[in-house]
Amino acid sequence: MFDTNIQVSALIFPGGQAEKAVVRIIEGQDRLLIAKAILDELLDVLARKFSRDKEELARVAVWLDEVSEWVFLKSRLHVLADAADNRILECAVNGGAAIIVTGDRGLLQLGSFEGIRIITLREYLVGRFR
Repeated sequence: MFDTNIQVSALIFPGGQAEKAVVRIIEGQDRLLIAKAILDELLDVLARKFSRDKEELARVAVWLDEVSEWVFLKSRLHVLADAADNRILECAVNGGAAIIVTGDRGLLQLGSFEGIRIITLREYLVGRFR
């Protein structure tokens, strides 16, 4: 599963490393998990920080619905101080993720959580998680 920052980077900076990660999802090499809380955060960041309009946000939501597997968060975790990071952990745990791909220092410092490896985008792209 990808942290929100990876998804934002893929959408805002075409041709970058994050987009390469998304291509792996589109090609069916890996699966992408998403939960409503994560989608809400992504759309909020795109609107607030990158001035994306409602039409573009709707396209992002539809596209993510098509390429992602939806996870319904059954329980709340309080592992990290940042609530958004806890939603990432919840989605990964409830969705049976093998890895979390992130650039977030708080998540990366965990290294793993309940058997889920937490790795950088670079590690993901070179396949160090397999």
